[in-house]
Amino acid sequence: MSELYIGLMSGTSLDGVDGVLVNFDNTGFEVIAHHANEMPSTLKQSFLSLNQSGDDELHRGALAANALVQVYSNVVDHLLQASRFSAGDIKAIGAHGQTVRHQPRLHDGVGYTWQLNNPSLLAELTSISVVADFRSRDVAAGGQGAPLVPAFHQYIFGNHNQSICVLNLGGISNITTLIPQTQVLGFDCGPANALMDEWCFEHTQQSFDQNGDWAFQGNINDQLLKNMLADAFFQLPPPKSTGRDHSTVIG
Repeated sequence: MSELYIGLMSGTSLDGVDGVLVNFDNTGFEVIAHHANEMPSTLKQSFLSLNQSGDDELHRGALAANALVQVYSNVVDHLLQASRFSAGDIKAIGAHGQTVRHQPRLHDGVGYTWQLNNPSLLAELTSISVVADFRSRDVAAGGQGAPLVPAFHQYIFGNHNQSICVLNLGGISNITTLIPQTQVLGFDCGPANALMDEWCFEHTQQSFDQNGDWAFQGNINDQLLKNMLADAFFQLPPPKSTGRDHSTVIG
């Protein structure tokens, strides 16, 4: 038996929305179609402003969530057109939303993780069931709520006879360790493209470093690296997680 699902992702780097249509069956999965939309600049700025405290956050956050869902819906339309499937063929959409604050186990000991999303609107726009809010239950249970990808890493890379580490360089870097006969461990290592993209824009006015060409011309700034590695996050034992609301500050 096979089932079709759509996955949507808008990561910490805020560069865009990625979507994939996947067929799952008893033997594994097959990618049927994929599509990416650039994040509208005004929406990106809205998300960035919500990483820190400000006026009228509830109102601005709700409108940003609605605008994000419009982008999500457009990506879904492209996937359906490319694959020639209809909404009725899709079992569900998975969309975790856009993280704007990530504070697990802080403040009151429980903390929170806040992803802007409007899954009800997405379901209305696409006529497909939507699964969302992937992180909150883990935080409520004392976990970090991030990263999400280790479960998938286990599914696709897990090997009963070999230890494997998977490094994911997204907006935030995270690592998954897959060691036979032990529990899967995944945790954030620190900032990656979210910080790199901001640094690149400040110095080159480009939104990212194409092929790493600009970075390749430089040398390691030992003092800056030392200052950044002195941040308390790097001293914490795993599992641990971080977000743009912290990583841009240490930069």
